[in-house]
Amino acid sequence: MDTTAAVSDEQLMLAYRDGDAGAFDTLYRRHKGPVYRYMLRQCRNAGVADELFQDVWMNLIRAREGYTVQAKFTTYIYKLAHNRLIDHYRKHGQAAMVSFDDDSEEAPIIAEPQAAPRDEPEKHLDIKQQAAQLLQLLDALPESQREAFVMQYEGGMSVEEIADATGVTRETAKSRLRYAMSKIRQGLTAWQ
Repeated sequence: MDTTAAVSDEQLMLAYRDGDAGAFDTLYRRHKGPVYRYMLRQCRNAGVADELFQDVWMNLIRAREGYTVQAKFTTYIYKLAHNRLIDHYRKHGQAAMVSFDDDSEEAPIIAEPQAAPRDEPEKHLDIKQQAAQLLQLLDALPESQREAFVMQYEGGMSVEEIADATGVTRETAKSRLRYAMSKIRQGLTAWQ
């Protein structure tokens, strides 16, 4: 199967289900970064995120034979990721959720922006400060709001897809996004 950018994720998953290993490689390349960042932002521990991230892809591999297109692939993969997080929290109890004031020096969640050599150092510093502020605001969000925000901005998911992936109503997903955006806007306005 031709695994170029013109082939949809759903077509790739169907091809993988039917035995095309190259289709899996393309899906993995397309989604590994956003799914990993989602896991890392939710559990806030790089070691745990690595383990859960691998579990998500292993679950996808195990479930491939029964795959049918019922929603966008992103909804499917984020549903797997969400469910794996829920399983992890249940197994380890609420203590597995890191507090909002955790100052651990884990791997950065969002890569720091790189300034071109010709840019002024002040501009580079300002961009780094804005990125750090955004990360602080994101970390301060309640887990459900942060999850909805990350699914939309990392995964490109619609409100309906977020609702499907997290098992809530459309209105609940929409409300979580609205509150998350409001808090982030307020934080950015206060910072400036």
